[in-house]
Amino acid sequence: MEIFTLALFCATLVVCVIFQFSILYALVLGLLYFLHYGLTQKYSLIEMFRMCFNGIKTARNVLIMFLFIGVLTALWRAAGTISTIVCYASALIHPFIFLLMSFLLNCAVSILTGTAFGTAATMGVICESMAATMQISPIIAGGAILSGVYFGDRCSPVSTSALLVSELTHTDIYDNIRRMLKTAAVPFMLACLFYLLIGILIPHSSAPANLSGTFEAEFSLHWVCLLPAVVILLFSFFRVDVKITMLVSILITVPICCLVQNTPIPELLPISLFGYRAQDPEVASMLNGGGIISMLKVAAIVCISSAYSGIFRQTGLLEPIRSSILRLSKFITPYGAALITSILSGAVACNQTLTIMLTCQLCQDMEPDHSKFAIDLENTAVVIAPLIPWSIASGVPLASIAAPTTSILFAFFLYLLPIWQLVRALCSKIPETGNK
Repeated sequence: MEIFTLALFCATLVVCVIFQFSILYALVLGLLYFLHYGLTQKYSLIEMFRMCFNGIKTARNVLIMFLFIGVLTALWRAAGTISTIVCYASALIHPFIFLLMSFLLNCAVSILTGTAFGTAATMGVICESMAATMQISPIIAGGAILSGVYFGDRCSPVSTSALLVSELTHTDIYDNIRRMLKTAAVPFMLACLFYLLIGILIPHSSAPANLSGTFEAEFSLHWVCLLPAVVILLFSFFRVDVKITMLVSILITVPICCLVQNTPIPELLPISLFGYRAQDPEVASMLNGGGIISMLKVAAIVCISSAYSGIFRQTGLLEPIRSSILRLSKFITPYGAALITSILSGAVACNQTLTIMLTCQLCQDMEPDHSKFAIDLENTAVVIAPLIPWSIASGVPLASIAAPTTSILFAFFLYLLPIWQLVRALCSKIPETGNK
């Protein structure tokens, strides 16, 4: 019965991917499948709903953070914070180092905003547009952008995936970030080297004009607009609680909207709820978005995925698979087993959130050290999900920047990180094997 239920869920996901239906349809149907499975195992409907509720409770802090992130991303747009960052950053881009700078700038913006999708829709669009004007392959540029947007999505203090991993593993997000940066050092430098070498070797034309003129039609670009981003960096450095950090950034953004950008106070609430909408069409194509409404779909995915985890935990539906993974971990290390699990979970889940939750659910018994397990999740599920061609984790950012799916082949950081960690894990196992 377990295999049939999981196979039915996988088939539903495949159908949604093939016919390009929203992944939410598959997740809702999957919830019905799993509820039916629980009923066949003699659990009452009330017990099943309680399992779902208990699962959702594990992600309650993440759901609360979605509200802050929605408001923050909208007000940062309205305050000119993102446009000021983009203008200052785009001035650094030159043809020979274009791919390297595209990677680094998307890394920086994604760390500040904590969202891969939002970074792709802003800095990513800018970089891909510049690539077109410099006659640089959109495939290679798309790979550099995809690598960059998920670098920050992985280790930003305001990233939903980093917050989710922290909640699931009961670990401190700032400790996780410190460990993540340490484990990413070598893959990050190698990715930088590859993008630099490719940038030198491929043909290109001259650099495009500065973007200041475009954004000045909509905003007053002043250094004060950078203060909300500075707060995020400064408070994160001192390990201030993430909710307080985001709240202070939001409070600082409000007067900047009113005094610098001349936004009427009554308009701030609709912007916070429904997102920012620029008057200039060119600016709108790059900056429109944000708001609490923009987080509803992601919140729904997290809620349903959390409900799954509650059902799986209580009914033991994944137990046969978990046992096989546990045996596998003895041969290829716990990290190796987590990596394979995340690849299979990503292929089935088609989104980053469920990939993280499934990998956590299946592999949590392999690693007793919660902090180490949190980093294993960050170095597998979080970066593997965007490497799945049919996953929304790669589909949405690449669609935002109008880059082909084959750009995944050039997302070097997303490959190098799990490969590097697997090599380290296997090398650490060799002495243990020798001692035996």
